[in-house]
Amino acid sequence: MFDVADEIDRYLQRLFPLCRSITGGPNRETLGILQEIVPLTIHEVPSGTKVYDWVIPDEWTVRDAWIADKSGQRIVDFKANNLHIVSYSIPIDSTMHWEELKPHIHKHPQLPDAIPYRTSYYQRKWGFCVTDAQYQQLANHTEPLIVMVDTDLKPGSLSYGEYLLPGDSKQEILISCYICHPSMANDSLSGVLLTAFLARQLARTKQRKWSYRFIFVPETIGAIAYCAINKEIMKAIDIGLVITTVGGPGPYGYKQSYDHSHPINKLIEEVLNESGENFLTYPFDIHGSDERQYSSQGFRINTATICRDRYYEYPFYHTSLDNLEYVTASQINETLIIYCQLIQKLELRCIYRNCIPYCEVMLSKHNLYPATGGSQRPELESKSDLDIILWLLHYCDGKEDITSIASRIGLQEKDLKQILDLLVSKNILEEV
Repeated sequence: MFDVADEIDRYLQRLFPLCRSITGGPNRETLGILQEIVPLTIHEVPSGTKVYDWVIPDEWTVRDAWIADKSGQRIVDFKANNLHIVSYSIPIDSTMHWEELKPHIHKHPQLPDAIPYRTSYYQRKWGFCVTDAQYQQLANHTEPLIVMVDTDLKPGSLSYGEYLLPGDSKQEILISCYICHPSMANDSLSGVLLTAFLARQLARTKQRKWSYRFIFVPETIGAIAYCAINKEIMKAIDIGLVITTVGGPGPYGYKQSYDHSHPINKLIEEVLNESGENFLTYPFDIHGSDERQYSSQGFRINTATICRDRYYEYPFYHTSLDNLEYVTASQINETLIIYCQLIQKLELRCIYRNCIPYCEVMLSKHNLYPATGGSQRPELESKSDLDIILWLLHYCDGKEDITSIASRIGLQEKDLKQILDLLVSKNILEEV
């Protein structure tokens, strides 16, 4: 299997410092850099556009932000770490005492050295995020503090990237990641880079059974906008992957799609079991990422996630400690290999349907039954061709794939190929 860890590391170094949000120049810069890996088409959705129950907000631009003492010495400085500013903060230029400033200051309740990540996308507010030491330094100031937030909120657009890889079938598989987080490496930069390199690897394959739709969107509002703009396309998709938090040092895990019996979940379990790694299983719930948009009632895409230190689960989640010391390119590369193995399984997945589902097929009519009846009995240690035919007709319901059926009857998928082709040639089975 390939190793692109060195390439991933170079892109981590370039993309990590950018102050991404749900709109703005850093998002476009991110998508532009990703175009070096995969030929994304970049789309813009104007502010004020209605997308179902939501409206695309004004575009946010941040130039600088700080809190300083009366001498101008900065205690909190956006340019030192872009998590210091609450995303989508409105501009302010003021002098105030601590008691007035205090409601606008956020610190992490458990990690004193961490800067928390906070947002205010849809309420016009401002705020700063600080370490415990910075909080105490601000609280101990008896004299007024200088507060500056140099930002703009004005009509612009929301940016997203899209890459469609056609296959032999027009049936698409959705692969989505979100680009809206500033300097945090596992959530969500690791997923963005894995998705880009997965798209590049898949584009290099000579032949694809399925078509693949890769999208790079701001979380929630971007996914909703994409669904609204591409409604009919999205309604036709059955399987999806949301790729996020894939670069931590912890164990693998996967979040099931909303229908836990859907084959995508079984395929993921097969891949993780074959890897030999212990893994965690998370049932679908309404918290998380854009899977809840894609699996909403209007679309019902079975969207799953393979992760490594999943959101909510690791202590540095949504803090400045989710950095390039915690996440490494080699860890992302290892998870990329798991995703590539899953794609291989999806590509090999064949599903057949019995064209004569009511009661059994009259095999003798199709020259599939021994000329003399009554002498047949099931083989004890091996499967005869007749056994395989009967089992295939029993299990081929248009839902279960041949890999699973082969496992059920104790054979390899390759052992079924000749008989499958024979049954198809006689219009008894059809591939779906």
